[in-house]
This record gives sequence, C-alpha cells and structure tokens, in this order.
Amino acid sequence: MWRVTRTGPWRRVATAPARPHNPHMAAAADPASLRTGTAAGRWVLLTTVLGSTMVLLDSTVVNVALRRIGDDLDTDLAALQWTVNAYMLALAGLILLGGALGDRFGRRRVFVIGVVWFAAASLLCGLAPDAEVLIAARALQGVGGALLTPGSLALIQASFHPDDRAAAVGLWSGFGGVGAAVGPFLGGWLVDGPGWRWVFLLNVPLAALCVPVALRHVPESKGGQAHGRFDITGAVLGALALAFLTYALIAAPDHGASAVVVGSALAGVAAAAAFLYVERHSREPMMPLTVFASRQFSAVNLVTLCVYGAFGGFFFLSALQLQVVTGYSALAAGTALLPTTILMLLFSARSGAIGQRIGPRLPLTAGPLLCAAGMLLMMRAGPDASYALDVLPAVLVLGLGMVTLVAPLTATVLASVVQSRAGLASGINNAAARAAGLIAVAALPLLVGMGPEAYRSAAEFNSAFRLAMPLCAALLAAGALIAWLTVRNPALVKGEPEPCHPECQTHCALDAPPLESGGAGGGGTEKR
Repeated sequence: MWRVTRTGPWRRVATAPARPHNPHMAAAADPASLRTGTAAGRWVLLTTVLGSTMVLLDSTVVNVALRRIGDDLDTDLAALQWTVNAYMLALAGLILLGGALGDRFGRRRVFVIGVVWFAAASLLCGLAPDAEVLIAARALQGVGGALLTPGSLALIQASFHPDDRAAAVGLWSGFGGVGAAVGPFLGGWLVDGPGWRWVFLLNVPLAALCVPVALRHVPESKGGQAHGRFDITGAVLGALALAFLTYALIAAPDHGASAVVVGSALAGVAAAAAFLYVERHSREPMMPLTVFASRQFSAVNLVTLCVYGAFGGFFFLSALQLQVVTGYSALAAGTALLPTTILMLLFSARSGAIGQRIGPRLPLTAGPLLCAAGMLLMMRAGPDASYALDVLPAVLVLGLGMVTLVAPLTATVLASVVQSRAGLASGINNAAARAAGLIAVAALPLLVGMGPEAYRSAAEFNSAFRLAMPLCAALLAAGALIAWLTVRNPALVKGEPEPCHPECQTHCALDAPPLESGGAGGGGTEKR
C-alpha cells in the first residue's frame, strides 16, 4: 500500500514478510526515525557537521589571510574589502531563498548541490591569479553557502526521531562550534605555512568526504509546502540593493562624489524601496513584512543590525591591525582572537539559560556595552603592544559581551513570532546580521579616512583604527540603548522556563547569530 510521511514524498511500504534489517532502507522509509546512538544517525551528523564547518571556517579564517592576499596579489584596500563582502553579499542576499529551495526540491539535494558549489568556488579562490577572479569566486562561494547553510540544520531536524532531535542538534552545534573556534588558529597556520590559498583549498577535501556520505546515508526530506512560486524578484532586488550600496561605499574613497558613486547609492536606495514594495504586495514573499508586526521581533532585529555591524567592522580591521601595526604573524593574529570563540563555546549555554530566567532585556543591554568596552580596549593594540596587557583584556571583555548577548538574542527572535514562523524569523535575523556586517566593512574605511594603501603603512592604519574602534563602540551603545528602550521581558509562566535552544548552546560563529531550522526561507516548514 501507499502512505505519505510528514516530511517526505509518497513512499511505498512493503506488505510482504519482513526482510533482513537494512538501516539505509529504514532511513529511506521513514526520514524522521533516526536515533543519535545508531550508525545511520552518526553518518547524518558527520555530513551535516562537515558542511556547516566549511562555512563556519570561512567566516573566521579569511580575515586573518587578508594582508597576505593583498601583498601577494598586489592589490589595494578596496579589493580586500570586496574579498570579504562579495561572499557576504551573496550569502546575505540568498540565504532566505536557499532555505525555500531545500523545502521545495529536497533538503539533501540542495545541501549536496551547495557543498559541491561551495567546494568548486573554493577551488577557484585558491587558484585565483588576480584579485578580480578571487572576488568573483568569493561571490560564487557565497551562493554555495546560501544553499548549504539552511539545509545543514534542517536535515537534522527532518531526519532524527523527535525524542533525539534536541540531542542531535546539540551535537551538531557543539562540533560546529569547535570548528569555528579552531578557525582563526588554523587560518593563521595555513597562511604562514602552505600559504593563503590553502585557506580556500581546505574546503575541497572536506567536500569530497561530505558529499558521498550525504548521498549514501542521509534520507531525503521536503518541507510542508511543495508548491507555489519562489520570490525570485525579491531575492534579486534585495541583493542588488546591498550590491549598489556596498559599491558606493567602497568606491567613494577613490572616486569621491562622482557620478558613478552617487548613481550607485541612488540605485541602491531605489532597489531597496522596490524590494519592500515587492515583499509587501507579493502573494508568496521571501520576507513577508507582516512578521515585523511583532514589536519584539522588530526591536531585536534593530539590535542585531547595530551589534553585527560593529562585529563585522571590528573583526575585519583588528586582524589587519595586529599584523600591520602590532607586527604579529598571521598565526599569532589568529590565535590572539581565539579567546573570544572559546568563551562562546564554553558559556553560551549558561548564558542562554540565564536569559530564559531573567528575560532578554538586561542581557541585550549589558552584552553590547561589554562588547563596546572590549573594542575601546583594543585601541591599546598599537606598535609593540603586549599581548597579555593590551590585547588579551580587550579580547576577553569582547568575548564576555558576546557570550552575554548572542544566545538571548537568538532565543528572543524565536520567541517573538508564532512557532510556525520561527524558521522564517531566524532566517531574516541571520540575513540582517550578515548584511549589517558587509555594510560596516564597506563603510568604516570611508568614515575613518583609510586610503587605498593604508594597510601597507603601520602609522596610517593605526591612526585610522583608533578612529574606527570608537565608531564600532558607538554602534554597540546604540544597540544597547535600543534594547533597553524597546525590548520587553515576556511574562513568565509558572514552572521551569523553556531551556535554551540547542542551536545556541555552543554557537561560535562571529558573523551572524545561530540559524534555526524549519526553512530559512519561505518554505513554510514547521519548527520542531
């Protein structure tokens, strides 16, 4: 006979006498039946961790390699900005669409395509003969990241038995957190050893292991909505708005208020307005504006824009500051920033639990202020700075602020909308964080007067860095003020508070908050 499963297509169920047990056939028959203690469950965890680790590593290792990339390819600061922003632009603009594609065509299929795409683009990055090819390859990498990032966690949610789902997500988050924490150290070692190209080439063997495991051991699943249209127009307009605005900000130091710069800025504003119009009037929008009817959701996203804008600018500039001004090697610079991710790895779960008990308002106010203090302390990292006295205190205070902030922020986003929209809300929040980071990377050098060759001059770069850190701190203070004035603690219900979401417990990515599964885009899948 025939039956339909909750997450999969029509499947045939045998009525003949039972055959010898085959775990792969069992997984195919019931995609949501895997257990964490079985071999089949471990295979699914392995492939999803490998896929997400590629993206997490990329978010931490590239900044450490920027100076060596600039020297080797003989390029200016604008090209280094685009090396970061081309990737972030594609990822931020398409991550909502990537989740919807997985829901429609199969999460495993889109995940595998994303891994292969990401690896091919990484290979092109590693072989790039000049900055132009590298930037184009980084944009392609972002497309691959947008395809695989939503699917990694969604596959776990769709594959594991409900009783084991939280544990599986916790394991996925923990192993991914370790990978992100190791990223700066690994990136520095590769840059100083085999060379910066291996920062990208490392993804190829990871993908070569990930794809066969996924095809053989991961069951296919789809979202609750298998029909309807994709909001391609919205995705294109959103990406164009970010692209035009980013170009205007990066080109302004060289070209001033030229027709190209002003025209790009105006085109970006027009594309943003058109994006909002399309999302408001589309039948199936990628980002339905009705989700912002929740004041709590809107408030937390404003905090997200401030906070992750500051983080994006800080990590872009500080990795260069430690190498250009303080004189660190790439390995030393990556290792110097390691305490931030280690603190998040160790204490995110505890922070999330505290946030559940006391409400989000205080953590979302105190966290950005701690981060602001850490960035101001980083101004001590000048020529001949002592790591123990000048750099480490800044990194520790920053890490404590991120620990205080990130898990409560994610939990508040998920709690501010109805359960069926949790995946959508998380995807919007994640995309907003990435967009804020790329705008900050484009705008900060302009605001502090960095010239195209600033990263080649210790004195010039140090002077600009000392202007940039107060700007980042001010952005964080604005986020804290918004949180204090607009975020409200929900009414506590009797009994124990809901535990922190397992996605938050060991989160270590520095460029965006955790991404909840259930369809990062308009797939309409249910939250667990």
